[in-house]
Amino acid sequence: MRTRRIAAALAGLLLTVGLSAAQGATAQAAAPCEGTYTIVVGGTGSSWNSDGFYGNIQQHVGYPTQIPNGASARAGVNELNRLVRDQRAACPGQHVKMGGYSLGAAVVHIWVTENWQTFDNVNAILIADPKRQGPPGANGGAVPFGGVVGAPLAGADRFFGNVPVKSICHWDYVCDESAGIWTYPDNHVKNYPEDFNMDHHNDSASEQWYNGVWYPW
Repeated sequence: MRTRRIAAALAGLLLTVGLSAAQGATAQAAAPCEGTYTIVVGGTGSSWNSDGFYGNIQQHVGYPTQIPNGASARAGVNELNRLVRDQRAACPGQHVKMGGYSLGAAVVHIWVTENWQTFDNVNAILIADPKRQGPPGANGGAVPFGGVVGAPLAGADRFFGNVPVKSICHWDYVCDESAGIWTYPDNHVKNYPEDFNMDHHNDSASEQWYNGVWYPW
């Protein structure tokens, strides 16, 4: 029982961004059809108006982020799906660029896996994705804690179909077990300052950045 309590506590800490703002409802006006529709998903403890992302962003996703588990990931996927499909219905030819960090990266990851066959003209940026599948390095932290956090957050894969995906992981246990749990939370919180700028990522990037080095898929 003590082992299970420790695992649950560690899973609760895993993926944490360090933000404590209360979760609010999405409160942004509909985005125009010109240019790229950029939508972002924050990590554990973030809110739609305090997720760390910046740049030319049209939508921040609001979802329950206090507890990083399968239920919160599913809620995030459902809200992301609603928002991007509403925007696509209004602007059929518009490109969608979606980005996520930590728990939010898992949300985007799951969305791509579930929707790539029915949604085109989209790309994804995954920062510190706990569902990242190695190599390089090892699988993300959602693998050892899979039994605690539950589906669909549990596990690692790269089922992205034909969607261009850019995965970024820098010396961080959340997205790479081989980094060592002692690197958490400092590396997870501090190692991605420029990556939160969505203007830094183009609309067709399909690549991996691992510990500062570029790798193809």
